[in-house]
Amino acid sequence: MTGYPDELLRRVVRPARYTGGEWNAYVKDWESFPVKVVIVYPDIYEIGMSNLAIHILYQVLNAQKGVICERAFAPWVDMVEEMKKHNIPLLSLETKHPLNEFDIVGFSLGYEPTYTNVLEMLRLSGIPLQSSDREGFPLVIGGGSCALNPEPMSMFFDLFVIGEGEGAIAEIIDIFRGGKGENKQKLLQRLTTIPGVYVPQFYKVDYGKEGKVGSIYPLSPDVSPRVERRITPGPYGAGRPVVPYIEIVHDQGTVEIQRGCTQGCRFCQGGMIYRPPRWLSPDEIVKQAGELIQNCGYDEISLLSLSTTDYRGSIEGLLSLLWKHYPRVNFSLPSIRCDSFSPALMNLLSAHRKTTLTFAPESGERLRRRMNKSLSDGAILNFVALAQKHGWRNFKLYFMLGLPTEEEEDIWEAGRLINRIHGLGVNVKVSLANFIPKPHTPCQWAPQDGQESLNYKISLFRKAVHRGIRLSWPDPKLSLLEAILSRGDRRLGEVILHAWKKGSIFDSWSDHFRFENWLSAFDACGLDPAFYAHREREKGEVFPWSIIDIGIREEFLYRERERILTGEETPDCRRDKCNLCGLESVCSSQ
Repeated sequence: MTGYPDELLRRVVRPARYTGGEWNAYVKDWESFPVKVVIVYPDIYEIGMSNLAIHILYQVLNAQKGVICERAFAPWVDMVEEMKKHNIPLLSLETKHPLNEFDIVGFSLGYEPTYTNVLEMLRLSGIPLQSSDREGFPLVIGGGSCALNPEPMSMFFDLFVIGEGEGAIAEIIDIFRGGKGENKQKLLQRLTTIPGVYVPQFYKVDYGKEGKVGSIYPLSPDVSPRVERRITPGPYGAGRPVVPYIEIVHDQGTVEIQRGCTQGCRFCQGGMIYRPPRWLSPDEIVKQAGELIQNCGYDEISLLSLSTTDYRGSIEGLLSLLWKHYPRVNFSLPSIRCDSFSPALMNLLSAHRKTTLTFAPESGERLRRRMNKSLSDGAILNFVALAQKHGWRNFKLYFMLGLPTEEEEDIWEAGRLINRIHGLGVNVKVSLANFIPKPHTPCQWAPQDGQESLNYKISLFRKAVHRGIRLSWPDPKLSLLEAILSRGDRRLGEVILHAWKKGSIFDSWSDHFRFENWLSAFDACGLDPAFYAHREREKGEVFPWSIIDIGIREEFLYRERERILTGEETPDCRRDKCNLCGLESVCSSQ
């Protein structure tokens, strides 16, 4: 096809989402490349194009010999209606080919409430939804942080890449190139030999009397009993990312300066699944920043990591070096810890553009200690006062409700801290999140608060903070759905399918979220949402994600779970002794 008709594009909002032709896009001759891959993000263009992983994978794949790699994003609801009305398939941005003409369709799964979008995009592409119904190609692959529990979406994907896909891509392409013409089952069998590749159909799940997972095991001795997470040697860069013609969520360049975190916050999935810590050298960061400036024209670059101020060596030295080379570029730190913020760093940043400083106290001080986030109220207040002295007036704070062992006093304590910050004469925005007990964390055994409890805690939090403080909070129903989908087993595939058939897409968007569809789906499938979200797991219980080995010992996670109850701190292993989490043989933090 030549693309979507002009008369159709004139009837939808932001038509540039669907036209392609952006600066730095790879537009290759379709017939000249034997392996055709499309990277798919199951949300709108503005969100997907803000995702660094999309740009990295796009560049890595297009660098492979004989490979053409293109992009596709979820069309917005107005475009979906037009496509259905005119029987037009979902097209790639680069050469405008339907997705069912590609050899490999790779979905990046970063947020569980986008799962119904995956089904909608497959349908719009003319690709059978279930893996069992796809005898030939394309091969539908899933990756991203959600793939660390692949079971809820296992009936829709041929395989998952577990962990960091940058290193697995070349191996997958090599095997695919050699077996493209053979039986699909044989090809999938060969792909299981790649570390980090999980093919759900080669595994069986047995359930116990109470509906819990009893065991997960391979159906063949040739298939590994557990799938190990892929770990790359270090952060990859995207020195020549595609530059959108329209404004996107994060409209700036991005350099991932480090991957992984050793702070050990017990609720944080990222801090566990991206271990061990790996850093780019200052020279590599300067080089990547220069490529972004030269190839994209960016005058703002985000230095990305889970805790940017913990950059090994000196974040002050890194910023000084960057500004020495690129004095007209604004370098932002998107993830900071107040206790890692030195006066020297504040002096450096104050000499450049001041926007909003963002940090995450998460809770009151008592509960922070339980979550191993040993950050005192005094340190937070000193940080805000120092920032105010250097000219900052706007602060955004992130807090979480429903953490394990939370009491009403913890909410009042958080409110008092916010009020004291506001009392310093600064503007304060507070964003609340509802706790999700994520897989592969010390909190994976914990139940999530019910809707009634969360609604009460939100109302209590609103009472605890003064007027003039802007406060936002999520829908507890959406948090319930996220908890269910992140902790679910294979049986949820039928629930997801049923909700999609009822019309659920863009569940992550509040004006399109229809919780009644999901309740109907659970009822139709004979499953109880509370079983997945609100039930405390027992020690030794088999999780749906137990088939995945992220490298961290379950004994370590359970010990950390026990320390939530006792309040005992686990020191940061970058500054103290190794905590023996399981990755000590590959860890470079010492």
